[in-house]
Amino acid sequence: MNAFPHLFSPLQIRGKRLKNRIMSSGHDTSMPTDNLVNAPLIAYHRARAEGGAGLIVLQVAGVHDSARYTSHVLMATDDACIEGYRRLAEVCHAQGALVLSQVFHPGREIMESADGLLAVAYSASAAPNERFRVMPRALEQAMIDEIVAGYASAARRLHRAGLDGVEVVASHGYLPAQFLNPRLNRREDAYNGDLEARLRFLREVLGAIRAATGNDFIVGLRISADERDPEGLTEDESLHAVQALQGELDYVHIVAGTSASLGGAVHIAPPMAVGAAYLAPTAALFKARLAIPLFVTGRINQPQEAEQIVAQGQADVCGMTRALICDPEMPNKAGAGRSDDVRACIACNQACIGHFHRGYPISCIQHPETGRELLYGHAATPRPRKRVLVAGGGPAGMKAAAVAAQRGHDVTLCEASAQLGGQIQLAQLLPRRSEFGGASTNLQREMERAGVQVRRHTRVDRALVERERPDLVIVATGAEPYWPPFERAGTLQVVDAWQVLRGEAQVGRSVLVVDWRCDWIGPGIAERLTRDGHRAQLAVNGTHCGENLPLYVRDHMVGELHRLGIAITPYARLYGCDDSTVYMQHTASGEPLIFEDIDTLVLCQGHQSVDSLAGELEGLVAYQRIGDCLAPRTAEEAIYEGLKAAWAI
Repeated sequence: MNAFPHLFSPLQIRGKRLKNRIMSSGHDTSMPTDNLVNAPLIAYHRARAEGGAGLIVLQVAGVHDSARYTSHVLMATDDACIEGYRRLAEVCHAQGALVLSQVFHPGREIMESADGLLAVAYSASAAPNERFRVMPRALEQAMIDEIVAGYASAARRLHRAGLDGVEVVASHGYLPAQFLNPRLNRREDAYNGDLEARLRFLREVLGAIRAATGNDFIVGLRISADERDPEGLTEDESLHAVQALQGELDYVHIVAGTSASLGGAVHIAPPMAVGAAYLAPTAALFKARLAIPLFVTGRINQPQEAEQIVAQGQADVCGMTRALICDPEMPNKAGAGRSDDVRACIACNQACIGHFHRGYPISCIQHPETGRELLYGHAATPRPRKRVLVAGGGPAGMKAAAVAAQRGHDVTLCEASAQLGGQIQLAQLLPRRSEFGGASTNLQREMERAGVQVRRHTRVDRALVERERPDLVIVATGAEPYWPPFERAGTLQVVDAWQVLRGEAQVGRSVLVVDWRCDWIGPGIAERLTRDGHRAQLAVNGTHCGENLPLYVRDHMVGELHRLGIAITPYARLYGCDDSTVYMQHTASGEPLIFEDIDTLVLCQGHQSVDSLAGELEGLVAYQRIGDCLAPRTAEEAIYEGLKAAWAI
């Protein structure tokens, strides 16, 4: 009996059969070239279709030349797009998945252009965007008509390509929402006034799409149930809008947030500090007021969560996008009763939306095969079989061991301590970061399934290698805290982040946390100490706190630090300390920064490699360094290098 009967029940939408209620929702991948579907994008979606997703909604397709909100957006403004979409639809249909595409105009939400010049942005009115600092032009009637016609012609091309339908994007403060929002729409014509007037643009778009496509073509709408911003659409406004439009739609898909502000944008890809399936109660409210299917997306990470949402009638379909980025096989595993094998997303945002914001193809720190399907799509059985010894049970070592064993090698992993996970064990101890521990749990399960022999309390040295006689040693011995040279005088207590997290230091009342990496460690330590009753402040060696973090992780975290009253000093380089004073230097001006009445200085100054083993192995056996022992970086690089090392054996 299926453990998830509601999640794996079919659903009919406009005569088309959705085989289950699992959706990969529309999300930018940064994979397209020349604004067209290409082989990497097809391979990416094929993996999710093969993995069992019932519905795949493709990333936004621009409907007008002014819709180019990034340099790598897909465009459906020319017939040249049809062939790529056709090939993508065919490979997904072959696996039984329905395929829709989002159709899109950002309005004022322009991120960047292809040539570095600022684009001319258009909106319902000349209402500025706070996040991207864009002042748009108010659309004139002729251009409104062009854009509406663009939606229709884009939908016609997608229909010709064999897609099952389109999803009109009115979410996250994009152009349709800019018309709908009474605080942004300041027009003095028929597109503004009461709700019906503000819906005029959307009605024209939906009518044009219907007229340009067939009766079997699905037309849905994605909208933010609440834009989570003082100037954004409210829950009541969004609900009234979709109630008025439902006669022209096949489904409504709700999300949260807006692209227009830092706080609202967090909900585009909510980080792990936001609760799992947090929009389910809102979905239930919308579902009760609508007569058409309701889809919901918002940190639905596990099949258990999705099953509960569907079973309780809160929504009909669950967007599980990052869950499918992390484990494309999640639907098949869940459907086969193997939910313990699902690699759960931890919502770190590092390689998915984090890559997108830097202009790189998306991936996943836990599953670096994502976005690299053409390289690592199908593992071939190696010949001959080799004996592989992995030294170190952190993320790099565990990934290398799991993949090498999956490919048929005889693999033993040795970990010097009692626990696997390396620095993940510490990361999960920080406030609102406990879910990070799932990365270790998932990797351990992968090793178990692959048949890796694990030896704890076993440090690898030359003598052990001489006894074991492996063909290859993968050195993944990690890193340790870096203590930079600085002037020290007096009795001020100085400790590092690891000592704080392990409870090895009795920290004083007044604490200064100095953060060189500008990641989540320093802010996390400051937050933890503040919550424990200390008076903590943070000094970062960067332009701002969390400079190296994915945007939504950073902004949510900084908002929490502000609520707690934690003072943050940027541009701060550690110089020295004495009995109760820490001396720092402003990195731009060179002037001193002095922090007085400090009891404890906590160093978050990065890490240095633990790399003595390689020297012992020189001339004895082939070896390869991976992860932090090669160079201290993040879990993403460690796990990816584990994959690469194992793949090359």
